[in-house]
Amino acid sequence: MAETTPVTYATVQDIEARMLRDLTTDEEAVAEALLQDAAVLIDAAAPRASEDAKKVVSCRTVIRALGDGSSAGVPLGATQGSQSALGYSQSWTIGSGGGAGELYLSKADRQILGAGNSIGSYSPVQELVPDPIPEVPA
Repeated sequence: MAETTPVTYATVQDIEARMLRDLTTDEEAVAEALLQDAAVLIDAAAPRASEDAKKVVSCRTVIRALGDGSSAGVPLGATQGSQSALGYSQSWTIGSGGGAGELYLSKADRQILGAGNSIGSYSPVQELVPDPIPEVPA
């Protein structure tokens, strides 16, 4: 069976350039896997988006998931948190719609990709109609 190269739209170096810090060896491995996951999310949401848009959104989603490197001990999916010191208190709010460590497309990401910009419904035959629709002579 032939081995296929996973599709990604950005590189670990693209992530580092946008984060303004070097990733650790462990973070590089995670970033590589997340870039592959991001490509699947992007292709599912907007397969016809431009390569530039896919690269930007790949970087944005992976950077969100990686965080700033200081989120050790923060539960996956946490949207709010609290820690105390000598009182030994800890509190986390787990929410839906994306939180710490989760890979997701934000509303801005979808706009960059050109997905979800339409009002109304989607028709499966919509892809068959040329864009733009040619004018009919009167």
